[in-house]
Amino acid sequence: MEPALSAEERDLRDATRAFVRKEIAPVADRMDRDDWFPRDLFRRLGDHGFLAPTVPTAYGGLGLSYRAQAIILEEIARASPALALSVGAHSNLFADNLARNGTDAQRERFLPKIASGEQIGALALTEPNAGSDALSLRTRAVRDGDRYRLTGTKQFITNGPVADVVLVYAKTAPERGAHGISAFVVPTATPGFTVARSLDKMGMRGSPTGELAFQDVSVPADQRVGPEHAGVGIVMGGLNAERAVLAAIPVGIIAECLDRSLAYAREREQFGKKIGQFELIQAKLADMYSALAASRLLVFAALDELARDPKRLAASAATLTYASEASTRVALEAVQIHGGYGYVRDLPLERLARDAKLLEIGAGTSEIRRLIVARELLGPGFDG
Repeated sequence: MEPALSAEERDLRDATRAFVRKEIAPVADRMDRDDWFPRDLFRRLGDHGFLAPTVPTAYGGLGLSYRAQAIILEEIARASPALALSVGAHSNLFADNLARNGTDAQRERFLPKIASGEQIGALALTEPNAGSDALSLRTRAVRDGDRYRLTGTKQFITNGPVADVVLVYAKTAPERGAHGISAFVVPTATPGFTVARSLDKMGMRGSPTGELAFQDVSVPADQRVGPEHAGVGIVMGGLNAERAVLAAIPVGIIAECLDRSLAYAREREQFGKKIGQFELIQAKLADMYSALAASRLLVFAALDELARDPKRLAASAATLTYASEASTRVALEAVQIHGGYGYVRDLPLERLARDAKLLEIGAGTSEIRRLIVARELLGPGFDG
């Protein structure tokens, strides 16, 4: 049970899978152990077109759909959810966002180097006091002639410590609340920008996450993305696409856990039997399969809904909620099936379990996503 893929999509999946086996799988454990980001590998991803699948070909991308982006992320996540997360932040949160909302001049300036992997992109929305309530951000952008001056702090920014260019949200009219936000594309070499610190995480190690500081950063007005004060639409549209596309990462985790558990159940013997003959193990495998099939179908349904109506939020929010929670559950069950072998670092299962948990937190927590789903189902008047 999996969505029907076009010939082009199957070719993309097979090419990504071959690249992952050759290039990513051999370094995935080192990424986790040393919290190491493989910049050269990122560039090779760009050489194969995997870093900008939805960016128009005129700017170095593949000009494909969100389905293509999800296919790439699922395959990468089977070996390294951490690298998949960094690729997703680069290709979706930054590149796709700028491709959809930027000017021709902005696209021409920034996207080719992003598509090739020569530069790394990130999106800076979350702040120390603006997590689930992301639109309450405090970073300011004050107009100064034909420039803006940005001051503030961003927290939990994927790719932040290694990014060359960041899409930043700031308040240009604080008195207007959510309708006073603007977006800016900011090269990290701009004076006043600093990486305040890199974060040491439980999982997704090797995908750099950091706190970014903007101290009177001068940004030309032509680096504002979209109209002034209209950033809330860019935020919400970006989050909606992010949830649908990044849900492919937990699907990759589930698929890898199921394949490894099936292989182990066929080989491991206890009490004179293959453990796959025990009904309790069979039940776990059946539940893993169901989680994989349901999550993968949800992802493609959400992507189709996103293409039809990008303003509807429930499908993408429900998909990431279901798939992320399923991936945590399945990864822990895979550890259980493998017993002591699953708990030690000789196998990647404990790493996959740690990586999976973040997907219940990022792009809006599971709790926030459930509110989004329920309020869209209920309609006006039920927004709290």
